[in-house]
Amino acid sequence: MTAQNTATQHRVVIVGGGFGGLYAAKALGSSNVDVTLIDKRNFHLFQPLLYQVATGTLSPADISSPLRAVLNRHKNVHVLMDEVVDLDPHAQEIMTKTGRVPYDTVVVATGVSHFYFGNEHWKEMAPGLKTVEDALEIRRRIFMAFEAAEKETDPEKRKAWLTFVVVGGGPTGVELAGAIAELAFHTLTKDFRKFDTREAQILLLEGMDRVLPPYAPELSTKAKEALTHLGVTVKTSTLVTDISEHTVTLKQGDTEERLEARTILWAAGVKASGMGKILAARTGAQLDRAGRVIVEPDLSVPNYPNIHVVGDLAHFAHQGDRPLPGVAPVAMQQGEYMAHLIQNRVNSQTVAPFVYQDKGSLAVIGQNAAVVDLGFVKFSGFMAWLTWVFAHIYYLIEYDNKMIVMLQWGWNYFTRSRGARLITGEADLMSVEIGDDGEYHMPAHKPQSPVEV
Repeated sequence: MTAQNTATQHRVVIVGGGFGGLYAAKALGSSNVDVTLIDKRNFHLFQPLLYQVATGTLSPADISSPLRAVLNRHKNVHVLMDEVVDLDPHAQEIMTKTGRVPYDTVVVATGVSHFYFGNEHWKEMAPGLKTVEDALEIRRRIFMAFEAAEKETDPEKRKAWLTFVVVGGGPTGVELAGAIAELAFHTLTKDFRKFDTREAQILLLEGMDRVLPPYAPELSTKAKEALTHLGVTVKTSTLVTDISEHTVTLKQGDTEERLEARTILWAAGVKASGMGKILAARTGAQLDRAGRVIVEPDLSVPNYPNIHVVGDLAHFAHQGDRPLPGVAPVAMQQGEYMAHLIQNRVNSQTVAPFVYQDKGSLAVIGQNAAVVDLGFVKFSGFMAWLTWVFAHIYYLIEYDNKMIVMLQWGWNYFTRSRGARLITGEADLMSVEIGDDGEYHMPAHKPQSPVEV
């Protein structure tokens, strides 16, 4: 591509290399537009399988794909590893930490992060699961808890180490709780000598009256039954009112309970990335309560037809009686729609509003246990689990990831082994100390390298 050709081509800047951004970039590949994809990471992360990194089934590289490798055959796509800090809609420029990038059309796909409902101080005690670093930190905490229990002689303190609390009964919470139960009651049962891992207590807390609230009630019931069968204690209509370093306070109706637990994990809420506030400040766009940008039917920001928002950051309320959910299929379809819209506009053609084609919802509980809602049919159990397996293999980005994950899952299925049970990071085994109170203490979490496996 010559410099002259680049200068005359329509310039598209995509902010974020998640599902929405990557699918837009891939669909625009080899087209007659100039594409710049900006992300502060150099890889795309397959978030639906992140919980398996957190519980030792997979390694980060198994579900990560380098953006440059995915897009290298598209000569009109330029990948820029940088962080976007602002946007100037009048000059039509994106500001990054290192410079300015001009655009004719911009697509913002920066997603969401954890939301603690005004209790941000809970973050250190109850990490969420959105990034590779989150997964590695959760993995560290889970396996360090079993290691600490091996050394603990006080039954009550050991019980606290073996109590795992997952806050939030959506798909992430259900998957995490089920995976921890499989660890405690199957994978690790022969690994320790001083205690039985089956003494572990795994609690899943949900504020509404059932787990998997977006799913059909009958599937929620099936999911709860499968979790109970695995050994998970499910508490619905339960609110968390406080979290400290070693305790979580629960409220069911008028009854409060204070529970000793050394491992507390958060899967209960999300808030929009900072780009939502930037777009609101620069364009006057409206935000919903979670900070997501309320978009037009073509995913554009009102009064700015060349600024678009896709994926979890977009509040799209033009289809059905509620906004589209923040799930990967929505982001994928919106990314591909954006590519179609941009190419049509470059060719002076119109395009119809975005319409999401709902192909169904899937959630896995454990081995041989999942729930599937395809709209025309709902089912659970082994066939649902197989459907979940093949769907996730299909949507993994690179061929080598598909093969590695498929082989790993096949091996794990027959052996119930998990080969990625590494304890890494600042607080390794040697840095767990006994304090003046006679208890084991793990230092506060520090960010880890995203390439650490």
